Amino acid sequence: MTTLRIASLMAAAVLGCAAAYAQTYPAKPIRVIVPFGTGGPADIYARFLGQHMQGPLGQPWVVDARPGAGSIIGTEIVAKSPPDGYTLLVMSNTHTVNESLVSRKPFVLMRDFVAVAPINYSDLLLVVHPSVPAKSVKELVALARKAKGGMNYSSSGTGTPYHMAGELFKALAGVDILHVPHKSSGDARTSVMSGQTEMMLDAITTMLPIAKGGKVRALATSGRTRSAVAPDLPTIAEAGVKGYETTIWIGVMAPAGTPGAIVERLNAEITKVTNRSDVREVWAKQGATPFRMSVAEYEKYLHGDIAKWAKIVKFAGARTDR
Repeated sequence: MTTLRIASLMAAAVLGCAAAYAQTYPAKPIRVIVPFGTGGPADIYARFLGQHMQGPLGQPWVVDARPGAGSIIGTEIVAKSPPDGYTLLVMSNTHTVNESLVSRKPFVLMRDFVAVAPINYSDLLLVVHPSVPAKSVKELVALARKAKGGMNYSSSGTGTPYHMAGELFKALAGVDILHVPHKSSGDARTSVMSGQTEMMLDAITTMLPIAKGGKVRALATSGRTRSAVAPDLPTIAEAGVKGYETTIWIGVMAPAGTPGAIVERLNAEITKVTNRSDVREVWAKQGATPFRMSVAEYEKYLHGDIAKWAKIVKFAGARTDR
């Protein structure tokens, strides 16, 4: 038997074992690590997704929040987990930002993980504490320029969408505002609601109800066009900060080496959820839009997002001590 023939038989055997393994998957609960604090978009939509995934998968979808270090703590846990489909990562554009912003990490995103599926995306909401004497983006910019570094903004940590949204705002508006990172988005929200920090760019899905309750003042949204859930608010670009646009998106990845058949199964099941009309309706009321891609499309998107944020990090002059 030739060497080529032996190699072909071995490859076929490996593929056969992988396919058989995938057919019995999952045989136990799936641990889904969210490397952000509870109450934020990643945590909320990971749990929402789990409610709809448990039925078709036949196993519990156990969400495990592991916040800290701008998502790095929880992400490292997944990177070091067995690539068997039983430990997944719910990630966001924090991860694609960190590839250029944080040089010293215990993992490389596209080396140590494989793309599974995106979930959804949403605009951010620019808010200030009611004590801040600014009723519009133009007034906020004027106030920040007058303060000359005396104002601050809250985020859920270095490299998060909230941090980068603030740095992009500073760069495009030509203002100096101090970044105040927190351990989680919940902590950052509490900080701006209490007046410990003066402003924040937060996911509209979580911050809009707070703004409607009067605990913060909403000034604008971050998308290309006005948000359907806050149509009376201008976009930041429309309000005077030309070229401003950013969103927050979330998705799922798995440790590198996870069998392709399992990855494809998870992608298919997640896509079924995001395709559901009732899910789209619920999310639309919250300001979130389903994000659907094949595994290959999502992988390509991640590479592109890493490149995009590398340019923004350089343009904004964002820095990290890690």
